[in-house]
Amino acid sequence: MDALDIGRIVAGLVLLVLGGEFLVRGASALAGRFGISSLVIGLTVVSAATSAPEFAVSVGAVLRDEPGLAVGNAVGSNIINVLLILGLSALVVPLAVKRRLIRFDLPLMVVLSVLLLLVSLDGRISAVDGLILFFGVVVHTIMSVVISRRDAKTAVNAREGTGDSATVDPADEEGAALGASVSRSLFFVLLGVALLVAGATLLVEGAVNIATTLGVSSLVVGLTVVAVGTSLPELATSIIAVRRGERDLAVRGHDVVDSGRGQRGRRGVPAGGMRPMVVVVVHPH
Repeated sequence: MDALDIGRIVAGLVLLVLGGEFLVRGASALAGRFGISSLVIGLTVVSAATSAPEFAVSVGAVLRDEPGLAVGNAVGSNIINVLLILGLSALVVPLAVKRRLIRFDLPLMVVLSVLLLLVSLDGRISAVDGLILFFGVVVHTIMSVVISRRDAKTAVNAREGTGDSATVDPADEEGAALGASVSRSLFFVLLGVALLVAGATLLVEGAVNIATTLGVSSLVVGLTVVAVGTSLPELATSIIAVRRGERDLAVRGHDVVDSGRGQRGRRGVPAGGMRPMVVVVVHPH
């Protein structure tokens, strides 16, 4: 195994993390600048932007004619997010599951997983299949916004009924600060995209070379090394959050977004993953 290829993977992951961070900041600030609420930003812009590393890697794999790596990254990231991230987070602090997760998100995750299985039975994911999956992204996003706005309104009414005064959401203050300059926000977006492209190029090249050296398929590398690598930011974020005793932890949603956007990749092969939004409540001891 060439040390240079390992270096490419590590450097690629670092660039992907940085690129995703800049993209989230820039996109969120732009959305806030144009009057979009923090709730909608979180469910749409941020959710989509945080899927950018996996999306970039999968698109890069498709462009290099490595569909196995794209599929492995998509499916592997989904597995890692559900089993590794939630599993380790629960080891740190037990997680109490919200009712919405059981009634909405988990059933949707099962449905989309079955849908992906069905469209894959013929050995390829066509453009038509991609459109179907992408439509799932649109439906999920709309439903999430509607449900969350309804829940937020209910919570506000409950506070008014008890005489509690409304408080300013720190996220709104942060969004306003970030949105102070459109040019700066655009710079963050462009910088994030550039870093994502560079990181994906390095990671895909290193992963393909390692697969060739070890004599394994790019699918295996995508399911393991690449999937774990692109999921590390979420893992770190989740563990830090539960250790700090956050009561509402969102292990959010790259899955649906990656699935819908990615499956519209070229040459009839997938370029994304399925990770519906999973919401848990942390009860610190």
